[in-house]
Order: sequence, then C-alpha cells, then structure tokens
Amino acid sequence: MKVDERKKLDFRSGDTVRVWQKIQEKGKTRLQAFEGLVLARKHGQEAGATFTVRRVASGVGVERIYPLFSPMIDKIEVVKRSSVRRSKLYHIRDKAAKDIRRQMRNTRMAKDPEVGAEPAVETEEAKA
Repeated sequence: MKVDERKKLDFRSGDTVRVWQKIQEKGKTRLQAFEGLVLARKHGQEAGATFTVRRVASGVGVERIYPLFSPMIDKIEVVKRSSVRRSKLYHIRDKAAKDIRRQMRNTRMAKDPEVGAEPAVETEEAKA
C-alpha cells in the first residue's frame, strides 16, 4: 500500500517538500516535519531510490538524504512546485555561501574601541 503511494508521488528537483519523519523518544513515536528544497532525486523508482532535501535552519544549511521507501517516513507533501533546468541542484550550496559572503562584505567592521574609533556601522546596502 505505502509502496504504491510513494511510486505515484510526483516531485522532482526544485520542488519544496515537507517530509514527515517518525521519531521514537522514550517509547513514544512522534512526527517531525523537515521542509526544504529538493536538490536531487536518485535511482528513479527502484527500491534504493533516494532524494536530498536542503533547508537553512538558524543560518546553517542542513541537508538530509532520505530513502524514498523508508518506513520511517510517514508522508511526503509537495508544498511548492518549481520548474528548474537541472536535475541536480548542487550549485545551490555555493550560491548560499556566496550570499552570506556578500552580506558580510556589506557590514563594515569597526577598529579597536581602545583607539577611539567609531563603532561598527551597517552600510545602506545592507539595510535595504
């Protein structure tokens, strides 16, 4: 039953999905959602098929690789569909790092406070 549902799931790279994972704590099972961008789908519809989901949590990029037919996954919801021109979106990792570097460049660092220099001031581009 579950296998047939998973085979019918139509999501691909670039889609935003919410994966509900079963987590066991102290004898109880609860569901935890992990929502993010699908970077890759590998091995089609076979038994070992996997998909990679990436999200940014607390300023840190987190990627998880899920087996498509894992019994630990309760359900997979497609939140948003996107059309992309690549089947593997690994370049998104570099893009995120570049954005952070650009933000750091826009924030000017202050000199030592003992010398009597002005405090750190954000530039106008960083505020916009």
